[in-house]
Amino acid sequence: MDWGMKNRMGRIFKEDGHSVMLALDHGYFLGPVSRLEDPQKTIEPLIPYVDSLMLTRGILRNCINAKYNIPVILRASGGNSILDEDLSREAITLSLQEAVRLNACAVALSIYVGAPHQHQTLVNLASLINEAENYGIPVLAVTAVGKELEKRDAKYLSLACRIAAELGARAVKTYYCEDFHKIVESCPVPVVIAGGPKMKSELDVLEIAYNAIARGAKGVDMGRNIWQSRWPKAMASAIRSIVHEKASYKKASELFESLKDKEK
Repeated sequence: MDWGMKNRMGRIFKEDGHSVMLALDHGYFLGPVSRLEDPQKTIEPLIPYVDSLMLTRGILRNCINAKYNIPVILRASGGNSILDEDLSREAITLSLQEAVRLNACAVALSIYVGAPHQHQTLVNLASLINEAENYGIPVLAVTAVGKELEKRDAKYLSLACRIAAELGARAVKTYYCEDFHKIVESCPVPVVIAGGPKMKSELDVLEIAYNAIARGAKGVDMGRNIWQSRWPKAMASAIRSIVHEKASYKKASELFESLKDKEK
């Protein structure tokens, strides 16, 4: 890697090679989801607890004070909405020149393996990587699978992650699933897990985070399961203890329980 690429990757993945990313890009197709109606109010209190923010350029410009020295990962794909029957119909929506102007450490793009527009999203990824490499900016590939593959089977997620890595993605975001270690073992770049929809309890989130890290994930890129919690700071702290401090599920759960009592 060139120095610029190494530096940007190093700001996201810390000295231990792990990362806690806070996903905040949901509005690009979901609109003002619960507890993200006022992004600034939700995001700013969590900045001290995470390693980077994954968000759109619009939210970065309008809701994040430039005083914060926090790495940003910019959403670079879009063009759909929750009203679309097929969410896989996306295009590149961010230029690399703008990513540089906004001081991005990385850009992120979704691929939809097994969906009707699979080819388009994979070509989008390759095109973004071709351009991003010229600027020394890493691309995070976000794996999403077609509706018929929503069971999150390791077979299909391994396929999506490997294709993303083969096309040149510097890191991959995917879902946790049974046999998750097979995904990590067959993907030559760092894998981080998505949080997905809000889970039933915070302890369920911590268990998945622990299992993923124990099976080789290099971090998490979670959103709703942190900032939709009644205790978002406690959740972020407990997740951080798993990712960076190698805390067990039991210790992380105990930390969460102790911190939530202090969080209003």
